[in-house]
Amino acid sequence: MKKNVLKAGVIFMTLLAVVSCKDEKEAKAQKTIDTYVVYVDSLQNVTLDHAKSDWKVIDSSYLIRTSEAEMALNDLKEKQKAQELVDASKSKYEALKTKIEASKVVKIAPNKNQILRDRFFGAGKIGEDMSFAWVNKDNILKTYEAFFQSYKDNKSNFSREDYDEVKLMYEALDSRKNTVEKEGLTSEDNGKIASIKFKFAPMFKINRIGAKARETEEAKE
Repeated sequence: MKKNVLKAGVIFMTLLAVVSCKDEKEAKAQKTIDTYVVYVDSLQNVTLDHAKSDWKVIDSSYLIRTSEAEMALNDLKEKQKAQELVDASKSKYEALKTKIEASKVVKIAPNKNQILRDRFFGAGKIGEDMSFAWVNKDNILKTYEAFFQSYKDNKSNFSREDYDEVKLMYEALDSRKNTVEKEGLTSEDNGKIASIKFKFAPMFKINRIGAKARETEEAKE
């Protein structure tokens, strides 16, 4: 009887130790998750400049803590609430990461001359090289017509620098015309282009002088 009591006592103490160990392990797991949540929340108070300069350290620490928190979830009996806390913290961090990455993007001011080229010929058709390789005997007349119409529609808004750019585009288009003439440009289209050029040249000269005079007057004010 005495031996049975002693044996029962040993079993009880063993079970008590196991339960105690499990409780301690679960408490440690909960603490790990709580620490993780607090850490992510603390990042919300870090200034943008500080976060950007130390981002590699922050991100590395976050990944380690996230791994620890996810492992800790396995040691919890009731882990649904803890899982929700971890998921919420992950969402907060991803939002912060997106904000940091967006702030690193260098905003490039639009090229004024490129905007002008796009306005005359369509987006991306003409670049810095002023290549009109896409212009041929079948579309060169329409290209001149579109150029002249765009010029008339916008000339009142052009600065002196804009007029310089328009001149370069016009000369480059003319250079392309010399090539297209050898590729079968019809005499009818050639005559219509000549008419456009006849109208454009004096108009451009007067408008350019006017823009220069206007800017000179504005500089005096």
